[in-house]
Amino acid sequence: MLSIRKSADHRVDIVLNGAVDAEMMRRGLDDLIALSEGVSGGQMLYTIPEFAMPTLGAIGVEFARLPELIGLLGKYDKCAVLSDAAWLRKTAEVEGALLPGLAIKGFALDDLAGAEAWLAEGKTA
Repeated sequence: MLSIRKSADHRVDIVLNGAVDAEMMRRGLDDLIALSEGVSGGQMLYTIPEFAMPTLGAIGVEFARLPELIGLLGKYDKCAVLSDAAWLRKTAEVEGALLPGLAIKGFALDDLAGAEAWLAEGKTA
């Protein structure tokens, strides 16, 4: 399941739970792009309760939309990733170090308060 909702003018909340197929990815990316319209200095809260590799079709959909997704990078400053998988949190933080202008920090799945506090901080470090 992949769900995306706008929880504030400047924030989207993403939940990835289990496997994602091509149609779920297509709908999710459509939602993310639409909900990101007009966002500046935005924040994401990305929750991953249970990770499963997406299908090859889902990966293909994501690659096909890569130019649009790269365009979203300038709209967001921070992304908090909630997951019990330490390797996912670390991978997200490494990705954040490679993406200019987007700070990504990982949190344990039960540390919503910590993630919310970090997103609320004025600085993106």
